[in-house]
Amino acid sequence: MTDPQRRPDRWVILAVICLAQLVVILDNTILNVAVPSLTEELGATTSQTQWVIGAYSLAQAGLLIAAGGLADRYGRKKVQMIGLGLFGAGSLAAALAGDPGQLIAARAGMGVGGSLLLATSLAIVVRTFDADEQPKAIAAWTAVASLGVALGPVIGGLLLNHFWWGSTFLVNLPVAALGLIAVGRLVPESKDPRGDRPDLLGAVLSTAGLTGLVHAVIQGPGYGWTAPRTLLAGGLGALFLLAFGFWERRIEHPLLDLAFFRNARFRGAVSGGVLVSFGMGGSLFLLTQHLQFVLHYGPLDAGLRTAPMALTVVALNLTGTGMRLTARLSPPAAIATGLSLLAGGLAAIALFGHGGSYPGILLGLVMMGAGVACAQPAMAGAVMTSIPPEKAGVGSGLMGTLGELGNSLGVAVLGAVLAANFAAALPAGLPDSAARSLPDALAAGGASAGTIRSAFADSLTAGQLIGAAAVLAGGLVAAWLLSRAADAPPAASTPAEPVAQAG
Repeated sequence: MTDPQRRPDRWVILAVICLAQLVVILDNTILNVAVPSLTEELGATTSQTQWVIGAYSLAQAGLLIAAGGLADRYGRKKVQMIGLGLFGAGSLAAALAGDPGQLIAARAGMGVGGSLLLATSLAIVVRTFDADEQPKAIAAWTAVASLGVALGPVIGGLLLNHFWWGSTFLVNLPVAALGLIAVGRLVPESKDPRGDRPDLLGAVLSTAGLTGLVHAVIQGPGYGWTAPRTLLAGGLGALFLLAFGFWERRIEHPLLDLAFFRNARFRGAVSGGVLVSFGMGGSLFLLTQHLQFVLHYGPLDAGLRTAPMALTVVALNLTGTGMRLTARLSPPAAIATGLSLLAGGLAAIALFGHGGSYPGILLGLVMMGAGVACAQPAMAGAVMTSIPPEKAGVGSGLMGTLGELGNSLGVAVLGAVLAANFAAALPAGLPDSAARSLPDALAAGGASAGTIRSAFADSLTAGQLIGAAAVLAGGLVAAWLLSRAADAPPAASTPAEPVAQAG
């Protein structure tokens, strides 16, 4: 029912929250364009550049749900402002970093701030708008994410055309400062003193476990999959995750309610969300290197040429075309169709882009965008109908966490495939250090430059095709899980929580 006491400044509050979210999303997509510059100017290896991206996403993935519980207990506005402060401080440290290790540490700090921002932004939106206006507000909130994906490469390219790579982080500072002022003056405080106590041990165990496993995936191609350091990282990661599962079953208010995964509809929707993030994160990581290292586009041109994927998502979502199309399909069919389009787009980029044809890459990007626009609404609906309404916030937080994990794993897995294939394809006689990155290989290869570039292009193609196969197979599994649960009764409804108008 419509609340007669709607806040007159509610749309201004939404704009402020979207601004804070936009800077978090922009930072990752801007950085994708800066990867080649970081590789050359900082002397970063392929695995280090993966960690520059992965450290940020893993920090968010590990802390997102815990940050939501912290905000519920101590105040969403307060946690949002802390997140803006941490994000701004991390951005400054990243811009001033003098080596890859410092940059990775700064990016992890930014990820902590980003987790606080993302965990509180949707909660503030929901508490600001009544039930009638919430769908419009959430639609605008989600559209900003796709807009950030589209604008990031373009803004990054513009900055790198005129400034050094650190400018991609400095651009966050004025936005963080403006956000602090606006949130402090406009956003009402809201909190639930009866909220669950944050599961800090669960957050530590999950973050440590995921970091260990992804670290093993990244380091495996360089040091060997059976090397002691690879096995140690992977083994510790698995042990931490086992301890996390054991701990979550014992406590009253777990970070992750494992009972959710007993629902086949929820498992299908979550797996679909992870695969979309896996495909988009890994493909953008490979595509920016393809455009700059293989096709020789500058940073701005490369940024402009990656934008069609996100612009397709924005166009289909904002016009409602995606929702109208998927409304005619069952959720399993919509998710299968969307992830098949996403896989087909990845394959098109791999096959048509290998010969230097941008029109083929453009076709793949549009297909990927259409796939995301088709699958996302169906996945969101499946999540909301598979858990009790009073747990919707936890479900949304879990989707965000697994989305960040999917992005990190996409970069790690497809980056590992790239590194392994590139090392195997290099001409004989080159030093081991030549396999660290394309610039290192070219510097050591001398007259073999053509062969080295061809080996790198072939390795990119292999990574993209493996990503396409993984997304397609996983999409079919997700659709199957949803089909199994199609006849399950919906979650029981409970009265909606009243809208918070003030602290």
